[in-house]
Amino acid sequence: MKNNTKKQRLTLFMKPAIIKYAKAQAVVEELSLTALVEKALMKYLPKIIVIKGGE
Repeated sequence: MKNNTKKQRLTLFMKPAIIKYAKAQAVVEELSLTALVEKALMKYLPKIIVIKGGE
């Protein structure tokens, strides 16, 4: 992941426990919370996204 790419602000509503654990994991990995969430999403999302049109 490149740090020099433009970023876009995003607001999410999440359970407080998830945020707490994510922040703790970010500290363990010496990452920002943003970097941790980006890393998790990149692992979760497919490499290729295929959007099928309605018929």
